[in-house]
Amino acid sequence: MAARVTPYARSKCFGTNPQWGRAVLFSTCWAAGPRSYSLPFNPKLAAKMTAVTPESNMANLSLKDGKGEAPSTNGAAAANGTAGDSLDQGSDDDEDGDEGGEEGQGQANGAGEGAAKKKKKRKPRKKKKAGTGAAGGGAKGQSAPPRIPVKQLFPNDSYPVGEEVDYKNDNAYRTTSEEKKALDRMNQDFLNEYRQAAEVHREVRKYAQKTIKPGMSLTEIAELIEDGTRHLTGHMGLEEGDNILGGVAFPTGLSINHCAAHYTPNAGNKMTLKQEDVMKVDFGVHLNGRIVDSAFTMAFEPQYDNLLAAVKDATNTGVRAAGIDARLGEIGGDIQEAMESYECEINGQTYPIKAIRNLNGHTISQYSIHGGSSGKSVPIVKSNTNEKMEEGEVYAIETFGSTGKGVVRDDMETSHYAKIADAPKVALRVASAKNLLRSIDKNFGTLPFCRRYLDRLGHEKYLLGLNNLVQSGIVQDYPPLVDVKGSYTAQYEHTILMRPNVKEVISRGDDY
Repeated sequence: MAARVTPYARSKCFGTNPQWGRAVLFSTCWAAGPRSYSLPFNPKLAAKMTAVTPESNMANLSLKDGKGEAPSTNGAAAANGTAGDSLDQGSDDDEDGDEGGEEGQGQANGAGEGAAKKKKKRKPRKKKKAGTGAAGGGAKGQSAPPRIPVKQLFPNDSYPVGEEVDYKNDNAYRTTSEEKKALDRMNQDFLNEYRQAAEVHREVRKYAQKTIKPGMSLTEIAELIEDGTRHLTGHMGLEEGDNILGGVAFPTGLSINHCAAHYTPNAGNKMTLKQEDVMKVDFGVHLNGRIVDSAFTMAFEPQYDNLLAAVKDATNTGVRAAGIDARLGEIGGDIQEAMESYECEINGQTYPIKAIRNLNGHTISQYSIHGGSSGKSVPIVKSNTNEKMEEGEVYAIETFGSTGKGVVRDDMETSHYAKIADAPKVALRVASAKNLLRSIDKNFGTLPFCRRYLDRLGHEKYLLGLNNLVQSGIVQDYPPLVDVKGSYTAQYEHTILMRPNVKEVISRGDDY
């Protein structure tokens, strides 16, 4: 009967020299025993081959098997392991071999195991895989100051998802409804733009929170935030129309102490941040008009901690209460209850913290920070409004707390402006107003802007034209809003998306 040799056994036995290869083949196969090979014993041929392949010559061979190991000089290693196992799986005819063959095979296996222990190979070290970075896969590290566009950090365009919160009570069905989930998947482009803008906001504010210190000018702080936003969105805003594609969504609000909102430095402003100040930092990022509006408060003295904690708690309460079909008036009541349960001691005097009743959260629509003419307001005190939140809407849940009266009024020099979406078409008789309006249309559209942005675009002596646009009802001005002097105010804000099956707190981060 002819021998059955597996490809592995053949590669193990043959060398570069056919004569030696033939000798090794016979020696190896014979060592495996008649049970495995069923070779007829030929004494003359055995004697001849023994003479050709003395043991001393076998020791000098450097033949290697498929695993890179030299074959054993007594042939036992070839019978062990893969070759031996494969050969043991021969036809049923091999089971009729004598017992002596089985004993020989067992001895060969034993010897092979001993050889394997002596020549145990060291496993090669595995290469460490590069870290994948942040959520979304493949994210790299951001520079300081932030200058690498977020799109480069997430080359697969899969940006971190905001905090997803299930709808509660009677809206629980939305979590499991297959129709709602299918509808949600259709909005991926919309969601991706929002998530990219939110990631820009998180990275810029992370750097700002580490960098902003007392002694810095407000202009320096504003430019730090705005330059970071422009670089990370990839839209520097200097070319005509570039800012409408993406970048800064509205002027950076840096409102100090009793000033609650809508303050950013104009050109020539020399104001600096002081150790005892409480500063609200409110800035927005947009891509294709999808605006992420989020704000936080910075203070450097521990005596303001309770003020900040009260407002942060109130904002988170509003976020939790928000949902499809939730009544806006009831959300305001929840916010007020949370905020006004706090008090703080400043310079030895205890102040109850009041919700600023004439400031509100709001809806956001594409290119419209306050939701346009059909926008809704989210009160931060209890009210009788029966308006409800609806599916598909985007909300800015923002709350303001104060140690003063809890009511704000217009004051100080105006810096914020925005073109009114449905502004009337009127004849403009001031030449500078006409030129300025064309520039506003091309560079901002209905997005808010400030005087510094007009300076950056190269406009000069534009105040007369700007005031004419305001008086004509084409541009809306937004003066700073202040409580009584000597009081302190704080603000926290998040943007949330009313998705069909969950609400997503798109601007949520590790900081707030």
